[in-house]
Amino acid sequence: MELDIPFIGTAIKQMMKTVPLTLAMTVIPIIAGFFIALGNITVRIFRIKWLLAFSAFYVSFFRSTPAILHIMLIYLGVPLIADHFSRTFHLGWSANQIPVAVFVIMALSLTAGAYMTEILRSGIMAVDTGQAEAAYSIGLTRGQMIRRVILPQAFMISLPNFTNIGIGFLHTTSIAAIVAVPEITGTATIAASDNYAFLEAFIGAAVIYWGLTLILEAVNTLAEKRAARYQGGAV
Repeated sequence: MELDIPFIGTAIKQMMKTVPLTLAMTVIPIIAGFFIALGNITVRIFRIKWLLAFSAFYVSFFRSTPAILHIMLIYLGVPLIADHFSRTFHLGWSANQIPVAVFVIMALSLTAGAYMTEILRSGIMAVDTGQAEAAYSIGLTRGQMIRRVILPQAFMISLPNFTNIGIGFLHTTSIAAIVAVPEITGTATIAASDNYAFLEAFIGAAVIYWGLTLILEAVNTLAEKRAARYQGGAV
């Protein structure tokens, strides 16, 4: 058995076509997850009683179960609910019209939200309590203090962890192949199936993931430099 070097390039060309969808399944859940995390943090900070239990359950469940399970629950459960809703209200449409990638994005968004809630909570706890006291001393309300003083600093502190989550979710998109979403790893398997050049195809996949990860790390470095300049008053 010899390594088919030219096929690595061929496989990479095929897999590059799936990079936009792979990035969408990475970036959209991270953005959505951040806003979910903000909602959870708001519930906890302001002690909204009727949502506290739900928030705690949500974070605990999604952090305690694997992402592949979340994808399957959403992929199988949401169409069931949507079709029932459509029949009940005579809407005349079916969940089959929804692209499968949408269910993956929904599932990963919920997963990201749970992890980012804990990251943001840790960031808030790392902010010096004197910052809050100083904010109150100049007349800011609790909401203004959280929005203008605490959250910006917590975000800066949490930025490296957010990047790690992003890289982790880039790799997690590989399990979307289980529901036939054409992402990088699944496409590598398909590309290799004709001539059984699986090693070459997966080497190509590794190169693509490595390149995308380096890009994410570069973006994080730029963001951290920008944050440092902001905190230093250089902006």
